[in-house]
Amino acid sequence: MPHTEAAAPATATQRFRRHYGLLLEWVVMALMVTLALEVTLGVVFRAIGQSLVWYDEVASIMLAWLTFYGSALASVKRAHIGCPEVVDQLPASWRRWLGLLTQLLVIAFFALLGWVGLQIMPILAGDTLVSLPWVPVNVAQSVIPISSALIVVAEATHLVDLWLARPQAVSGAALADGLH
Repeated sequence: MPHTEAAAPATATQRFRRHYGLLLEWVVMALMVTLALEVTLGVVFRAIGQSLVWYDEVASIMLAWLTFYGSALASVKRAHIGCPEVVDQLPASWRRWLGLLTQLLVIAFFALLGWVGLQIMPILAGDTLVSLPWVPVNVAQSVIPISSALIVVAEATHLVDLWLARPQAVSGAALADGLH
């Protein structure tokens, strides 16, 4: 579809977010393929009467990883739930400040979640998976601080864009993307 105006050049944060999103897409796709293969392998082995003892535990951990890393990808793409209709009712200056506040709250939440996730790691030291005793539980639980950090980075790029945006350029739909 042709445009009458030239598209504005991408900002540094938009370029970073695009590359960052592509990296996360590859991570999520790799997790999806691996989980699909693992589940298929588990079904085949169960069908031939040779159930894999580690199948259920690994599948549940991989599903958790997929969920957490998928959330980081959704954060980059602004694919979380928003309320643009409600935000549009606010004056333009309020929309901007509300967006900044909510971005800061989201960043603070995930920073806290990541910190708590790191605090739990030493407590879990020495614990292993039940079905695979050579795999530390910390490997499975590392998804919490890692994905929290990934989400903080994604949200910080949106915070920068919102901070640099002209107040009248902040629409309810764009801002509501940040209210997730």
